[in-house]
Amino acid sequence: MIFVEELIWESKIHDFCEVQAKPSKSAMAKAAPAVGGGGRISHHLPHYYHHPFFFYSDPPRSSLLLCSPIRISLIPNEPTLLSSSTSLTSTALLATPPPTGCTPMVAESSMASSSEEEGQAATVERLWQIFFSDPSQWWDSRFDKEDSAAPDFKHKTTKQALWINDRFSPPWLKAKLDTLTQQAPQPSLSLSSSSSSSTSLISSGPASRTKELWEEFFSDPSQWSDSRSDKRSPRSPDFKHKTAKKALWIDNNFNPPWVHARLATMVQCQEHGESGLSTIEISDRMEQLWQEFFSDPSQWWDNRFIKRSPNFPDFKHKSTHEGLWMEGWLNPPWVKANMVTAALDQIQCGGGFRSRVPGSFGDNVNKLCKEGLLKEALHRVELMIQQNIQVPVNAYVGLLKGCTRRKALVEGKRVHALIVQSGLDSNLFLGNILVDMYAKCGNVLDAHEVFKTMPVRNVFSWTAMMSAYGDHGQGEEAIDLFHQMQQAGIAPDRVAFVVVLKACAKVAALEQGKQLHSQVIKGGFETDVIVGGTLVDMYTKCGCMEDAREVFIKMNEPDVFSWTAMIAGYARQGLGKEALALYEQMKQADVQPDIVTYVVLLNACASIAAIEQGKQLHFHIIESGFALNVIVGNTLVDMYAKCGSIKHARQVFNNMHERNVVSWNAMISGYAQQGLGKEAVALYEQMKQEDVQPTNVTYVVLLNACASIADLEQGKQLHSQVIKSGFESDVSVGNTLVDMYAKCGSIEHAREVFNNIHEPNVVSWNVMIAGYAQQGLGKEAIALYKQMQQEDVQPNNVTYVGVLNACASIAALEEGKQLHFLIVKSEFAADVIVGNTLVDMYAKCGSIELAREVFNNMQERNVVSWNAMIAGYAQQGLGEEAFALYNQMKQEDVQPTNVTYVILLNACASIAALDQGKKLHFDIIKSGFESDVSVGNTLVDMYAKCGSIEHACQVFNNMHERNVVSWNAMIAGYAQQELGKEAIALYEQMKQEDVHPDIVTYVVLLKACASIAALEEGKQLHSHIINRGFESDVIVGNALVDMYAKCGSIQHARQVFNNMHERNVVSWNAIIMGYAQQGLGKEALTLLDQMQREGTKPNEVTYVCVLSACSHSGLINDGRHLFDSMYKDYGVRPTMDHYACMVDLLCRAGCLANAEDFINNMPIQPDAVIWMTLLGAARNHGDVEIGRRAFDCVVKLEPGNAAAYVLLANIYAAGGTRLD
Repeated sequence: MIFVEELIWESKIHDFCEVQAKPSKSAMAKAAPAVGGGGRISHHLPHYYHHPFFFYSDPPRSSLLLCSPIRISLIPNEPTLLSSSTSLTSTALLATPPPTGCTPMVAESSMASSSEEEGQAATVERLWQIFFSDPSQWWDSRFDKEDSAAPDFKHKTTKQALWINDRFSPPWLKAKLDTLTQQAPQPSLSLSSSSSSSTSLISSGPASRTKELWEEFFSDPSQWSDSRSDKRSPRSPDFKHKTAKKALWIDNNFNPPWVHARLATMVQCQEHGESGLSTIEISDRMEQLWQEFFSDPSQWWDNRFIKRSPNFPDFKHKSTHEGLWMEGWLNPPWVKANMVTAALDQIQCGGGFRSRVPGSFGDNVNKLCKEGLLKEALHRVELMIQQNIQVPVNAYVGLLKGCTRRKALVEGKRVHALIVQSGLDSNLFLGNILVDMYAKCGNVLDAHEVFKTMPVRNVFSWTAMMSAYGDHGQGEEAIDLFHQMQQAGIAPDRVAFVVVLKACAKVAALEQGKQLHSQVIKGGFETDVIVGGTLVDMYTKCGCMEDAREVFIKMNEPDVFSWTAMIAGYARQGLGKEALALYEQMKQADVQPDIVTYVVLLNACASIAAIEQGKQLHFHIIESGFALNVIVGNTLVDMYAKCGSIKHARQVFNNMHERNVVSWNAMISGYAQQGLGKEAVALYEQMKQEDVQPTNVTYVVLLNACASIADLEQGKQLHSQVIKSGFESDVSVGNTLVDMYAKCGSIEHAREVFNNIHEPNVVSWNVMIAGYAQQGLGKEAIALYKQMQQEDVQPNNVTYVGVLNACASIAALEEGKQLHFLIVKSEFAADVIVGNTLVDMYAKCGSIELAREVFNNMQERNVVSWNAMIAGYAQQGLGEEAFALYNQMKQEDVQPTNVTYVILLNACASIAALDQGKKLHFDIIKSGFESDVSVGNTLVDMYAKCGSIEHACQVFNNMHERNVVSWNAMIAGYAQQELGKEAIALYEQMKQEDVHPDIVTYVVLLKACASIAALEEGKQLHSHIINRGFESDVIVGNALVDMYAKCGSIQHARQVFNNMHERNVVSWNAIIMGYAQQGLGKEALTLLDQMQREGTKPNEVTYVCVLSACSHSGLINDGRHLFDSMYKDYGVRPTMDHYACMVDLLCRAGCLANAEDFINNMPIQPDAVIWMTLLGAARNHGDVEIGRRAFDCVVKLEPGNAAAYVLLANIYAAGGTRLD
């Protein structure tokens, strides 16, 4: 699930609500110039405020006032959607004017009046402003672009693009570009293209040159022509020198900041009829005006903090309306010094300038804090205290709120000290804000200390402290504090209930939540939409959907937060269909979804792979204007990937206007989930090229991708990059490294990484135990579990699942029973996953009775439980019991899955139960699983193994989707029926349909060639194997040796064997059997000696092969010696196959009496095959007596064996004796 990491909803516990946007790292880097180093924007709302809005920007800090879910700008003028929760809604509208000195900016909303085109124009204008702020960061492609549609300028890192002739380009664009062109010949400036190596646009040279030109202009304006009123093109200059080739533009990006003020002064002079005066006379006039100002500032309006344009005067006379600019033209040199003196006098005397905005010193401090000038405001307060002037309470309030917005804990502590110094530490209002400030700055201990020392507390005080605990994961402390508040005789208000209910939700305290619900009803808050929505959210997060639904239904008009909370609850419980159905009801109720609603719904679609509903939601998102939001984009990528549509996921990813590291992680994870490890790694490389820094999540996803395709080398390279990136100490990355190495078969590397994890958690131990279990190292897994217990690490359900799987892998029944005993005593006795694994463990250990006992005693069973028990019966060859349980499963209304049918079909195949398989096929068609590719593949395999190759072929041909496994199953079916030619023909068809064979394909085909001794076709396959790079695979090598040997080409078989880089016991058995089949017994014995010298231990099959070789070669003594030593020297206990080989060896040598004695002295009951071997030898040697005794034993075991009667008849006929 994609977490909405950019949005955090926080309900303020008194007077204000706060919504905070936490941008991603990339967005923070972009936003730094606007919001300061922290990259965090805070917006304050009136309590529970919800209304059509405006937000205001105060250059240069972009302090924003927010009044609704809006599209805000992390980069000024580039809107990014931010949604508030419904806890910001209020029935009473509290109008809030824009902060003093702020400029209204356009904001987007479902209720905003600006059109889409205006928004695009604003975005393009902002991009051009970014361009002119530092042109060196942009490639100039105007003169070397090959396509007219290519951009004229492209950002070097963000890849943003700009076109000069874009219809949304601002009107001042061409003037500024002409300025760049005019300055280009200067040594400090050059316009560089993206393909050149010359220096980029440098702003320092043009700025210096432009400043000189303006100073020259203002020194004598009469030498310049004013073209502003009659210029026909925005590219034409505003002022042009009459003699020299010099030009000036008012909107030039390199203009000094005082240009507008001086031009405004000049305009004012012209309006007052002073245009004919000389510069000296105008200078005298300006000096006179400033003297009048300083003689009585009360006669002038102070507009410095509220003017919206640099053209407006800083001071304006109340009667004459003449204006003065701090940076005005021909200002006396003493103006700025006098302004500093006047400001100090204002602080010391409490008087001074009368501002147009009514207010006190506290208001000014508050305004500075909102502008981001926190340190300046704090300095002014400290200066007043030094002058023994009492600071008003609202000044401290402004400072504390400024510290809260900026998370400025150090400055907050300074303010706290000043409050104590001023004797205001007992002020209830300041105490409440102090608690909130410390909590929001992450210092809960100091918040609690302030709370404890407060002489008087009201409901806001308690709520502030509860909110502090809840926000920092201390939900239980928040609940305890709520009860203390009630004991203190303070009745909770609706905000207090909201805060404590949120705390219950965070710690899943359902019982406390229910008690609080009853108090909400008694307090009359149940009908409150905010409290009701929070109750719904609490119940859903506690997993109690029934109660949540009941509260939701009782709500008169649930708002978007309540609907979203209910939908999210269904999604969390895996009830995706119910979540989507509720969304339809939400639309019918005419409640507009917000971003969070869509994110939750997309996650619901992903959880149930509902791609069609996901596509419909995508369409609604586009209609709602949320498609450009990066969070929504990330969730769309994740949804499409989890629904299996990686193509749509990549399309959304490619079309995202803004991508953060979460976007890349989502797309990489999508590839990994689909087993496309190579594509995931390729995208990671692209990510690095675009200078996006990977996070620990990136490496976790990539390592999982490597594990999914067992790409050990790529995993090692990633491990190296993890070390370089400093993420090796991250426990989640360490755990994933262990998992990757284990799944890639490098258990030694996995253990090395595990040992180097500084503080392994339970997940670390679980991953290592699972790694051992996956590699069949059950003893090591069990030993690690015991070590885990010794180190006092508490196991969880995943631990028990891993250790039980380890026991199953080595059939360690006793260890499994001991573990079962521990599980019964633990909290996981009723865990359905643990129960399923116990069933599987007992079944694989051969104790089917205990498996059934566990199954019957399970308090909760899901379809996996039934599948595990059915699979247990199938593994033990108990087909009837498996089908009886399947029928019981249907009677109990448990719907079989594709896995159920795969297990049952395999059971049918193992016992060749064709009729039962056909019945299952009919059930599969009724259940709609016939189109499932895994079920189709198993049907093909079942029919083939049951001998019905026609049905297998029919199923194969009717499959709508076929993968390489489908082709392998059909080819194997032909091979099993010794239809080698058909198998090879199907292989050719497979290639024509562009399906790439895998290792299994070639192994099956080689067996097909061996079955019909098709040597030439086998050689062609060998060539294909070499071309595909599969020759080094040990399984393919073994199949090649076997094929050549069975085709009679023992030289080729030996050549392949000698060239194998890796050989296992199967390799040796294949070549030994090849020599045995060719009657080359001595060579087979030589290979056995070589095998032992090279450290490969013979197994039961090895001795069958060697004894067979001795039999075919007449090597009686060697055979007897091998048979006697196989158990004594190597611990290989003789089986029926070994005894059969010895009987055949003695019979071929004519030692029939010895053979009969050998059979009679066997420690196990001989079967009919052994007696038939002796009977056949008796016929060959004409031994009637032994033949008769052998015949009697055969018919006793198999009364209807016709071959025995024929052989005995032949024996009697050869000896001239009549058979009675």
